[in-house]
Amino acid sequence: MSYEDLKQLVIDCEEELKEEFKKIEELEFTNSKKVLDAFQKYHFSDTHFGTTTGYGYDDIGRDTIEKVFADVLGAEDALVRSQFISGSHALTVALFAFLRPGDLMLSITGTPYDTLHEVIGIEDNDSSLKSFGIKYDQIELKDNEFDTETILQYLRNNTVKLIEIQRSKGYSSRKSITIDKVEQIIKDIRTADKNVIIMIDNCYCEFVSEKEPTMVGADVIVGSLIKNLGGGIAPNGAYIAGRKDLVELASERLTLPGEGREVGPTLGINKSIAQGLFLAPSVVASSLKTAILTSKVLEKLGYEVEPKWNEKRADIVQNICFHNPEKLIKYCQGIQKGSPIDAFAVPEPWDMPGYTDKVIMAAGTFTQGSSIELSCDGPIREPYIAYQQGGLTYEYGKLGILSAIYELEKCKGNE
Repeated sequence: MSYEDLKQLVIDCEEELKEEFKKIEELEFTNSKKVLDAFQKYHFSDTHFGTTTGYGYDDIGRDTIEKVFADVLGAEDALVRSQFISGSHALTVALFAFLRPGDLMLSITGTPYDTLHEVIGIEDNDSSLKSFGIKYDQIELKDNEFDTETILQYLRNNTVKLIEIQRSKGYSSRKSITIDKVEQIIKDIRTADKNVIIMIDNCYCEFVSEKEPTMVGADVIVGSLIKNLGGGIAPNGAYIAGRKDLVELASERLTLPGEGREVGPTLGINKSIAQGLFLAPSVVASSLKTAILTSKVLEKLGYEVEPKWNEKRADIVQNICFHNPEKLIKYCQGIQKGSPIDAFAVPEPWDMPGYTDKVIMAAGTFTQGSSIELSCDGPIREPYIAYQQGGLTYEYGKLGILSAIYELEKCKGNE
């Protein structure tokens, strides 16, 4: 198919998606109201855009931003810091803050994302939780659902300190976990153990529904600011939000005992974090529209997609299963060609720290590694799945998809 033919296909798909897009716009309005209310509640002003250096004592902008985040997420407290390098770093800080030697951590969504394997000790590392005598076990999902019976039986037979739930699928073929499923499993867990810490990896999931896990009983949630809640504006950082005592423990692990959240200079980042959160509902809506359009278009072109365009979504990630390494690579290269930054670069699979397989990553982004901006990546392993996410605006997302499917069609021509 020519570029013009593909463009017409996208236009036709858009026409069929009007009702889905309307639902997203309603969600965008609801979440925007939530954010606006929080900014107004805490009397946010130009003063809060100020900066601190050195120790960062008495940074009223930082402290107010954390109150706004906590309010938006329905949490008692929040730690929102540029000192977090990534979502995986924030998860690591949380795990080392909450767990002690001899404690047992249980994942109930199977194996966590690749970058946590050495953190936990699934892959050997002398700095892992395992090296400190912290035990780990996991329970697999069953037909993309929580294996509730096995989970409850396990809790009755073992003393578990922390349960970890990873909502987004990571580099797996399972479905991501919707908020209603999170709510139900939390209720079920509490029938067997009222004290276990329930921690949610909420990366890619914020503002995809009206509720966040802390609104339905989770003790703590963790996410990245170069994903949903940074709105494409925050240049780095992450957050930990939830119970006040747990957030306090995390703050003392991030900095040092006795100082905790009282230190941490903002170095001029407050405005970017605040503005990113303000824009986040709209940017997430654009990402969702981009994902739904991708699902519709790629399905029309004969590819296997997950989720389907009309399925309920838990995150901004769209899977395209190619069953072919060359097509995976070509699609990612097409996303790169449709990007504003480094469009001239040609991504190739390569070894990356924290991953066992070669990974191809397309991310022509303003912020390095940002996955709220249109990006696409995947490990070079069966069944060769592209994991696409982001789109700062829907129009740029659409252009990126057009670029990617055009590269795919050229690849077909070489078969």
